[in-house]
Amino acid sequence: MAAMLSAQLVSFSCFSAAASSSSSSLRRCGSVVRSRTAALSGVRHRNYSSKDECLHRSLVPTMHYQKSLPRLPVPKLEDTMRRYLAAQRPLLDDDQYRTTEKLAQDFQSGVGKQLHEELVIQDKNNKHTSYISGPWFDMYLSARDSVVLNFNPFMSFNLDPKPEYNEQLVRATNVVCSAVRFMKTLRAGLLEPEVFHLNPAKSDTDGFKRFIRWVPSALSWYGAYMVNAYPLDMSQYFRLFNSTRVPKRGRDELFTDQGARHLLVMRNRNMYVFDIVDRDGNLVKPAEIQSHLKYILSDPTPAPAFPLGALTSENRDVWAGLREKLSAAGNAESLHLVDSAVFCLCLDDENMRDHIHISHNMLHGDGCNRWYDKSFSVIVAKDGQAAINFEHSWGDGVAVLRFQNEIFKDTTEQPLVHPGSVAATAVDSASAVRRLTFSLDGELEDGIKKAKENFDAAVSKLTIDAMEFKKGGKERLKKNKLSPDAVAQLAFQMAFLRQYGQTVATYESCSTAAFKHGRTETIRPASLYTKRCSHAFVHEAGEHSVQQLQAMLGDCSKYHGQLTKEAAMGQGFDRHLFALRYLANSRGQTLHSLYSDPAYAAINHNILSTSTLTSPAVSLGGFAPVVPDGFGVGYGVHDDWIGCNVSSYPSRNVHEFLQCVHKSLEDIFTVLEGKPLS
Repeated sequence: MAAMLSAQLVSFSCFSAAASSSSSSLRRCGSVVRSRTAALSGVRHRNYSSKDECLHRSLVPTMHYQKSLPRLPVPKLEDTMRRYLAAQRPLLDDDQYRTTEKLAQDFQSGVGKQLHEELVIQDKNNKHTSYISGPWFDMYLSARDSVVLNFNPFMSFNLDPKPEYNEQLVRATNVVCSAVRFMKTLRAGLLEPEVFHLNPAKSDTDGFKRFIRWVPSALSWYGAYMVNAYPLDMSQYFRLFNSTRVPKRGRDELFTDQGARHLLVMRNRNMYVFDIVDRDGNLVKPAEIQSHLKYILSDPTPAPAFPLGALTSENRDVWAGLREKLSAAGNAESLHLVDSAVFCLCLDDENMRDHIHISHNMLHGDGCNRWYDKSFSVIVAKDGQAAINFEHSWGDGVAVLRFQNEIFKDTTEQPLVHPGSVAATAVDSASAVRRLTFSLDGELEDGIKKAKENFDAAVSKLTIDAMEFKKGGKERLKKNKLSPDAVAQLAFQMAFLRQYGQTVATYESCSTAAFKHGRTETIRPASLYTKRCSHAFVHEAGEHSVQQLQAMLGDCSKYHGQLTKEAAMGQGFDRHLFALRYLANSRGQTLHSLYSDPAYAAINHNILSTSTLTSPAVSLGGFAPVVPDGFGVGYGVHDDWIGCNVSSYPSRNVHEFLQCVHKSLEDIFTVLEGKPLS
């Protein structure tokens, strides 16, 4: 079980309360039941009616499993210290390791033991949540760095397989309509619960769902477990819509207003709002939404000299101070409209040249036609290339990826507007659409100017490159009984060794959504196994037989699989040590020397920050490095190819790194074919 579930949770990580399921919502949403396996080519043209309010009607209420989800375990302290030392071993020489080992032993028998006992008591007294949830929110919201590059990732949509549906207005309208339908399905409690099915023939059936819906919520998880189905935490989903991260001095706040009915649209650095849900809670007619978006796309208003969106790219304390001045200058109502909008739609006026251009545009753009604080923004370029850029404090990508998958499926299978669809002619878009204006004084104008300068300076240093390895993928690796993720991670270790002659701190994100209020845990792919194997392939190829090299690959795969299972089950060491440090700080205690050890700083200076994502909806995803001398490695292992989308700053050469990754994969697949390395 753990192996398959953990693989799913690694992919999920890329990167609370359900709304009332009122009888009116049930009636509006109940008439459309969607086949989850309909062919993408089978587009059904249909006239819109209020019966099309939801994507599907789940037999099992959305939050049915939430109450009975297992709690995230607090690992045993001795296990955490053992895992910590095992991760440190390949990064340190013998003297450094002995020092770190001594500090770890002292921590485990002294201060660490006391803190661990306090953490366990605290956890037992807060059974409604997880031990990491509060500290993790606090970590994100207290960070003062710009959210751009430092936190917000992107995931780009695949193009619609029908080219004519990629026209900007058509695609944007369909995305907005499907997003509202998703929101209504979620809030009505009719969205299929997020469940990982190990035996779908038993658990992903109408028969089982009809049975489990009558099992009380407090017991429902156990019923799913009996048929090898594992429900996942959905507490983050309510922050998807009508939500914004609001800058405050010292620590930001998350704001949600589920009563708001309007969409925020950004185009040519101007900001617009119009309702996409009517007073009765229904989706506004798609033809009207299309008309409003058409009006915005044709609006001749010039770009503002001081675009407000730039402020959301600033240092959080600087932005908090400027926002206070904005409110005091009479802009509070407009800011509330921005914060409470269902989501943000960014309409860009340029075509995307290639994957690299897409990555730069969707990750950061020009800094002005974005509101980076929204829970998520959908960006649609002139040629229909689309992506989601999301703020990271409220969630870890599980909800965003589910949303993206459902939106892609709905817009490609059952779009509500079509090429040649006539926008509503009787609608007065000029009165329905409001362009937001802001009163700015000299200080605010200077703040916007400075924010844009800081943004331009930051993004000018970022380089992104991509690679596709076409000589093999998941199918071939599984035939050789190797973990595809382990092989990809090994290729990164080999590549860095070939390029820089080192083994360095490496981070791979893994979701702990199998537990109530789980967030993420860290897989540490750099190990003694990968270090030995990398040296054998890069520096000692002629000294080992093909069989010996194959055995090393097997050892790496087996150990990586163990690390992945442990992380998915909440049995890593990173979050535990983080929580103990957070607890000590909250008590005003002096931190143990373990936390000031250069080795602790080094293992948390993640030069290789990696995250994997494969989805039928997603073309590519990406993020910036988390340290100035690092790489941000987004990757996917597909059936017969492997793709990487990698970013770096000037101190690293991303182009050469990807050449080394390609060479590493070539060597690995050569050995798997039984051929010696030349």
